[in-house]
Amino acid sequence: MSGLQCLATENIWFDKRRYDEAEKCFYEGVNGPSIQQQQVKTALQQAKGYHKKRQHRNSSSHAGGDQELVSRMKSLEHENQTLHKVVEDLRAALQKLESRVAVLEKHPAPAAVPCAKQAAPVQTAPVKQVKVENGDDDDDIDLFGSDDDDEEDEELARIKQERLDAYAARKANKPTLIAKSSILLDVKPWDDETDMAKLEECVRSVQMDGLLWGASKLVPVGYGIKKLQINCVVEDDKVGTDILEEEITKFEEFVQSVDVAAFNKI
Repeated sequence: MSGLQCLATENIWFDKRRYDEAEKCFYEGVNGPSIQQQQVKTALQQAKGYHKKRQHRNSSSHAGGDQELVSRMKSLEHENQTLHKVVEDLRAALQKLESRVAVLEKHPAPAAVPCAKQAAPVQTAPVKQVKVENGDDDDDIDLFGSDDDDEEDEELARIKQERLDAYAARKANKPTLIAKSSILLDVKPWDDETDMAKLEECVRSVQMDGLLWGASKLVPVGYGIKKLQINCVVEDDKVGTDILEEEITKFEEFVQSVDVAAFNKI
């Protein structure tokens, strides 16, 4: 028999899957279970353990839920009993009120007495009656005044005049307020050769009632020229700035001009 004929009679290629499984079983029996089977076995064991834990958790949760439900039922029963008691109390109070209303309807109460108290009569002071005697006393009444009234008027006028005189005397003795001002003057010379000491002496030589000279100093102006800045206190009613400027500018040999630098009331 040739090779082709042998192959035609063999059916190994048509049952290859069955032969492969048989070979696999042979090697598994020799070498032990494969890795995939071990993994499958481990996964099955883990699934069984997880299922047991879940059943245990569910059983515990059902037990806890049952206890909570029982406690809630007990609290509801207690509240129900309390509400029943309150309703009974309200019914009893309502019955008492209805009975009182029925009694009042059968026997109405008398009219209420007004609470306001009557005001006590005001006691007036007794009026003294003046007894008028008829007779010669009518002749003593002077309807048009007498000399006594004139004397009283003169006395009042004298007292009034004395008070006016005393007030005028006090006012005259009171010291009057004198208005004063502080003036700062700038006295300028002609040039830098002017004798400033002589210029200040001339300014201070101006004397009048209500004028008091104060401190002074030399202030540089420029180009070696200095001006005299002098302070004075004046009485407003007696001395004015115009009079001061007029008197100081009379010294034409030393003074060029006079200006008011500052003016303050005291």
